[in-house]
Amino acid sequence: MRVLMIAWEFPSSEEIAARRGRIAALSAALVAAGHEVTVVTRHRAGAPANETFGGVRVVRASALPPFDDTDLGHTMAVNHLLAEAAIRTSPPVGYEVIHAHDWLVTHAAVTLKEHFGVPFVATLQATEAGRHQGVLSGETSRSVHSVEWWLGSEACRVIVPTEYLRWEVQHLFDVPAERVDVVPNGIDPDIWTAEPRAVLSARLRFAGEGPLLVYAGRLIAEKGVQDLLAAMPAIRERHPGTRAVVVGDGDYRGALIEEARRLKLHRAVSFPGTLDQPTLAAVLAAADAFVMPSRYEPTGTVALEAAASGAALVVASTGGLASIVEHGVTGIRFPAGDPDGLSDAVGALLQDPMFAQTLASRARQMARERHSWHAIAARTATVYGAAVDEAPDFEAGRQAASLDSGRPVVFVPQGNLLADPPRVPVGERPASLVRAAADEAAWQAGADAARAAIAAEGSLWAIDDAAEREAADRDAAARAAAAPFDVLMAAVERR
Repeated sequence: MRVLMIAWEFPSSEEIAARRGRIAALSAALVAAGHEVTVVTRHRAGAPANETFGGVRVVRASALPPFDDTDLGHTMAVNHLLAEAAIRTSPPVGYEVIHAHDWLVTHAAVTLKEHFGVPFVATLQATEAGRHQGVLSGETSRSVHSVEWWLGSEACRVIVPTEYLRWEVQHLFDVPAERVDVVPNGIDPDIWTAEPRAVLSARLRFAGEGPLLVYAGRLIAEKGVQDLLAAMPAIRERHPGTRAVVVGDGDYRGALIEEARRLKLHRAVSFPGTLDQPTLAAVLAAADAFVMPSRYEPTGTVALEAAASGAALVVASTGGLASIVEHGVTGIRFPAGDPDGLSDAVGALLQDPMFAQTLASRARQMARERHSWHAIAARTATVYGAAVDEAPDFEAGRQAASLDSGRPVVFVPQGNLLADPPRVPVGERPASLVRAAADEAAWQAGADAARAAIAAEGSLWAIDDAAEREAADRDAAARAAAAPFDVLMAAVERR
């Protein structure tokens, strides 16, 4: 299939060589599967106007002359240049489908759809309402939301990475469910496999003698890192020596560092900033658990990268994370915004390393089988085929609706547009966790019984009456018997 991709951003040759860029990886995988792909993107200083990598033809639009205008005015001007570049460099045989990535290229995609007479597919990785927790407070946000609505109405099919984002698109833009396809984000599992020496180095750098927890991502309030900090005292009480490393940067970083100091966690939690990809892969592999406590997370790609690295996953049961992690199978989920639930989930893995390793192995296999770019390209091509088949009926329906009731009017309501999101239950505790909790209780009972027996033995000299001594012996024996020997020894070995 001949595919024209329209992308606001596209990596340089050096970045492509370093395997950076979702659109670059997808286009290369499509070419490897036998499709012809042309990517039209913005001008980039120092990059050639036309180049080819891995069979993908890349066309960069002309540079935009300097002018003083709003951000949306700048976006419109760039879209004009994108459309011009696509038309000027079109091959004689044309294209069969257009793939527009995000709202920023909507104007160019609609123009090219009309010019070439072919359908277009749109990918949305997030929505403006979602990025602002449902509230479109400014004129710019309301305009962006309107363009997203236009994108959804013009695209024959809309691709989203998670079931949660499918709900957002349907809910916000009135796109019927049958026109929204869930194609998860892809990753390159190989680059997330760190060398053992690098993993050991990361462990020595960030972990003490206790367990190591890792978070990676932007440091903004929606990512919920504050909930991880709130849970750390309880986690460290149950599992002394536990440390956490918070990788990334953002506007919330200073507040998080101050909160860690307030909680007296400044020695237990480190904030190294942004790490390069190989170092991050090693840190993820060194973790006893990767924790993603997001309160809003439309995609959850970082959790996939952590899974590919071999980390055990502990994630909030929200958005894209709930789509990636099957509770008790490929990781542990906890209610979003619940530090106590986070503490319990982390504790369940730290108290049972074998169970944690089982979850990590399953998650790693899931990341390789379901999220490799080969698999994602195949699913994307299926969407292209559906768009081509359905385009005549789709366009006829749009024209009939326009003749019947005129062009649609985009109405942006006031208030929180995402006030009632779908609830994702955590689910029942897996049997393995129930057994782990029982083992923990048995170990504690055995420890209590042992302490009681020692205390009783030490005080026997003070008991003159033989009957009282015999009763004390019976009581200590009964309490010790409450913890079966094999269970007690297993719990001790875990420590």
